[in-house]
Amino acid sequence: MTQLSPKLEALATGIESKLGSSLTRHDSSPGELTYIVSPDELVAVATTLRDDEAFRFEMLMDVCGVDYLSYGRAEWDSDSATNTGFSRGVHRGQESEIEDPDTKYSPPNRFASVYHLLSIEHNHRLRIKCFCTDNERPMVDSVVSIWSSAEWYEREAFDLFGIVYVGNPDLRRILTDYGFIGHPFRKDFPLIGNVEMRYDPGKGRVVYEPVSIEPRTLVPKTIRDDNRYDPDLKDKTDA
Repeated sequence: MTQLSPKLEALATGIESKLGSSLTRHDSSPGELTYIVSPDELVAVATTLRDDEAFRFEMLMDVCGVDYLSYGRAEWDSDSATNTGFSRGVHRGQESEIEDPDTKYSPPNRFASVYHLLSIEHNHRLRIKCFCTDNERPMVDSVVSIWSSAEWYEREAFDLFGIVYVGNPDLRRILTDYGFIGHPFRKDFPLIGNVEMRYDPGKGRVVYEPVSIEPRTLVPKTIRDDNRYDPDLKDKTDA
């Protein structure tokens, strides 16, 4: 487990003694406290974290979706794209579990809904993560009744990841067009999208058309051979 500050260790001790088996501590970045909560326990745990005087997480700062498709398996080799190269974290030794490399891998729990909480009274921050049990129709209970700010956050996760928040009073797309096809932050969504949209002056309306660009892989930075950036080849008389 990642080493926590004494303040966070005290918070973790209080949470685990109060909620017990309702949640599981998850190892995360240094200085952060994260718990995994099952969908059945999410609303009860969230209510306790908000109302208990020892916690008082009265503010929901964000709700975001995560798609774990190919997590720990897919690697992005980009030595030619940066000075040092980098790749995604891969769990070595698992590649052999897939006999056919072209077989699409799907983890047992592909989608997760993540909640970032803040206690102003105690100056604590906490992250809870809830995995959806159905990969085809990811669903989790809404927490709008606990934190009203969740309404728009849940709409964003629904729009971008397709996670359905049961009980959200206004679960509509919030960033994409009403006729948009698919969910653009899913790992299997094509980078070029499914359709192109433009305004047609002749028809006087927006029209959808097949994508006309070729798919390509984007990299953060491309290093090209250029004499202007090579000190050994640069004109010595240059100011």
